[in-house]
Amino acid sequence: MNAATRSAPAQRHPLELVCPAGTPAALRAAVDAGAHAIYCGFNDETNARNFPGLNFSGPELAAGIDYAHRHGAKVLVAINTFARPGALDIWQKAVDTAAGAGADAVIAADLAVLDHAARRHPGLRLHLSVQAAANTPEAIRFYAEAFGVRRVVLPRVLSVEEIARLNREIDVETEVFVFGGLCVMTEGRCALSSYATGKSPNLTGVCSPPSHVAYEEAADGSLLAHLGGFTIDRFAAGEPAGYPTLCKGQFAATGKTGYLFEDPVSLNAATLLPALQAAGVTALKIEGRQRGKAYVASVVRAFRRAVDALAQGNQVTDLSAELAALAEGGRQTTGAYRKTWR
Repeated sequence: MNAATRSAPAQRHPLELVCPAGTPAALRAAVDAGAHAIYCGFNDETNARNFPGLNFSGPELAAGIDYAHRHGAKVLVAINTFARPGALDIWQKAVDTAAGAGADAVIAADLAVLDHAARRHPGLRLHLSVQAAANTPEAIRFYAEAFGVRRVVLPRVLSVEEIARLNREIDVETEVFVFGGLCVMTEGRCALSSYATGKSPNLTGVCSPPSHVAYEEAADGSLLAHLGGFTIDRFAAGEPAGYPTLCKGQFAATGKTGYLFEDPVSLNAATLLPALQAAGVTALKIEGRQRGKAYVASVVRAFRRAVDALAQGNQVTDLSAELAALAEGGRQTTGAYRKTWR
């Protein structure tokens, strides 16, 4: 690698705001609220948010892309689960359908899926999904050289300083999460959900599938949340009950009961946007394809104001109070971006 490649990356202004859409209505809401790009997926196992009532058919995707393009926005299609042996054709068809519909990029992690996209659709832009868990220069360069990957979505385990060092070593765009749910598991290696239910996001596109979720009222009036036969949380009478996921359940350990793996809390890195831009980040990703169009519109509008302010050289407003009602558990964190435990 030459010295020019290792020099500080050129800034790309404004930062691209990449927003979620679990339904056609959410896609239109994101576009109308000012998203630069929208990411979505098909209603099958090729998509890591494979929930009933969510996602897109082929015709719905084509219509959504047309709407986005007419309003100056891009659509990125997540085909980001790992293909099952003997069923690669399902993932190949998803890539072909996305390309035929005019998608601006495909987001993928599986080597065979990336290979098919690169060979069959050489003009299709490829983004490396966070599910690939690529967070070293060597790993990222492999995907870029082997498949022509143009952007990598970074795992939510890196500090801002680590992202800056990484960007100095690669010639690939980087995209980072700035708002929404956090995951304690190494990206793309989730095992807790599959332990309880036999299904996991990176294989079948489902974390805590609804068919395995049950609620039970206890004798004391509290509400028990079950997943796959395991009781993983208890809510007091009248307390809002969260959706049961193992990583955010309460467990008894060392004589104490609490959130052993991860507290219910949302990432909000709005105050770090100047630092992320200085670190060479290209795009900011909002998590939430399972959320409704009102959530999407509110979060997108807030972050679009922040991105525009940054592009104009103005101070970025703290969005914590504005977004508190949309944060998981009403709590927000900057996550690993500020590794205060080090």
